[in-house]
Amino acid sequence: MDASQTPATAANLVLLGPPGAGKGTQARMLQDRFGMVQLSTGDMLRAAVAAGTEAGQKAKAVMEAGELVSDDIVIAILRDRLAEDDCAAGVILDGFPRTADQAAALDDLMAEVGKRVDAAISLEVDDDAMVTRISGRFTCAGCGEGYHDSFKQPASEGVCDKCGGTEMKRRADDNAETVKQRLEAYHAQTAPLIAFYEQKGALSRVDAMADIDAVAKELTAVVERSTA
Repeated sequence: MDASQTPATAANLVLLGPPGAGKGTQARMLQDRFGMVQLSTGDMLRAAVAAGTEAGQKAKAVMEAGELVSDDIVIAILRDRLAEDDCAAGVILDGFPRTADQAAALDDLMAEVGKRVDAAISLEVDDDAMVTRISGRFTCAGCGEGYHDSFKQPASEGVCDKCGGTEMKRRADDNAETVKQRLEAYHAQTAPLIAFYEQKGALSRVDAMADIDAVAKELTAVVERSTA
């Protein structure tokens, strides 16, 4: 932890939010401030497979068969990961749990290793505004600088401010209809999970439509309350 980080009792968070809500950005800011580690299910699976751990070998066999990795395997991989030294300052779980059953299994694992989920943070969004936010995104094909139809146009139309490139690209799934479908799927999938943590008194809701610094301030307050 460097001098810019704020010492705190280790906090373990579950970060919830639909595509475009800013989970990645906020997780990085929490890492920088508190020394926490963001744990993405996909990253953990790939690392376990590459390392050839027992759980990783099981995951590899399942994935090579074209099947979904079971909750038991994910929990086993997470158990191994939580035992690593860098998790001592707390973790930010992104992408797991996705269901109430997975959340219950996570609680059991945390109790087993002497930890707990200190807070589940739901980044709340306005769906209509999110459709506009996501579907208007485009990037410079040369350097990756991000732009937006409504919020951040290049100073000269079609010319990247950063590198002067003139080729812009958009993600195929960043269109209004696809974004609406992704948001609907997220809400349907996550509603039971939000209810699970709400019933436990562990849920915090944060307005993710606010600016990045305001959201970061709210998240910092949640961490500080959960470790007080």
